[in-house]
Amino acid sequence: MNIESRLAQIGSNCDPDTGAVSFPIYHATVFRHPRLGQSTGYDYSRTKNPTREVLERTAAELEGGDGGFACSSGMAALQTVFALFSQGDHLIVSLDLYGGTYRLLEQVMRRFGLTASYVDTGDLKALEGALRPETKALLIETPTNPLMMITDLAKVSAWAAERGLLTIVDNTLLTPYFQRPIELGADIVVHSATKYLGGHNDVLAGLIVSKGRELTERLAFLHNAIGAVLSPQDSWLLMRGMKTLALRMERHCENALRIARWLKGHPAVETVYHPGLPEHPGYEVQRRQATGNSGLFSFRVKDARMVEPVLRNIRLIAFAESMGGVESLMTYPAVQTHADIPEHVRRAIGVDDRLLRLSVGIEHVDDLIADLEQALDAAMRETGAA
Repeated sequence: MNIESRLAQIGSNCDPDTGAVSFPIYHATVFRHPRLGQSTGYDYSRTKNPTREVLERTAAELEGGDGGFACSSGMAALQTVFALFSQGDHLIVSLDLYGGTYRLLEQVMRRFGLTASYVDTGDLKALEGALRPETKALLIETPTNPLMMITDLAKVSAWAAERGLLTIVDNTLLTPYFQRPIELGADIVVHSATKYLGGHNDVLAGLIVSKGRELTERLAFLHNAIGAVLSPQDSWLLMRGMKTLALRMERHCENALRIARWLKGHPAVETVYHPGLPEHPGYEVQRRQATGNSGLFSFRVKDARMVEPVLRNIRLIAFAESMGGVESLMTYPAVQTHADIPEHVRRAIGVDDRLLRLSVGIEHVDDLIADLEQALDAAMRETGAA
């Protein structure tokens, strides 16, 4: 069955007792035992909940994995995955990384003895240079946030497997609609499902999907033991959002690419970072391993003085953090999403005081371009720049 049909039908055939097309929300935290030594399959909601179970099974099927785990946020999903590792273990991590992941690794996990090296995971020589005897896994964002760097997942997953390393891929930006890392060799996929999967800026959630029985059993134990599980209400909200994922991702992709092409020609803009542009260094790899692009990309203005008036003058586009919702949002990574990354590290990879990140929604693209045009033009007038 095509993924569009599978998405639209999430949960619609899972309640044979009533025939409910929208799967019910089971708020119960405990379930009766028929008798001593017997269970209905549900005992305590942290361990297993009927509503969350439908979501988790769906996530695993969509990503091509063996098990799915729904968490209370994307960071909770990463925390659960990081619990696979022990004191003294080492990870190789994407250089251009979401600031929250960097914060978790450097300010929390490092205190427990888990260390990380940050490299361009698309560069095999850089990976070899970062490899240590204690290295246990790769953590890859592709595309990265916010500079949209691309990693060849098939090539890098094969490299990792040859060395006995796990490959963990954050697939938040593309979702299984456009990219399925497990089919390309990854062992674990994580999502901040708050973003494109939920799609409406109204649910906080994370997902983990794993391949292989032993790894899935380890994650199931950690998911229950740590307990950062998704509530039944939020599980239902996430499934409802996912039903329209195909339609939304197509519109996000189309709108973002048109806007990226338009921004290239604006006199206030120096560089546009979008993997759908032929000049992007990851363009060919992206075309090979993904069937489309997300609505997220970044651009650099020519003068840092223009940032504040651009953010002040946008009207339809909201100046707000996050991404992946139907509404368009603009973020200033240096002081928002990537503020926890030390300045010298940010600047070295290109997250500087001239970079703006745009999460393109599903509004009419002409209205979005008009909003950007008036904001950029106003910024040029105010600053006398460009």
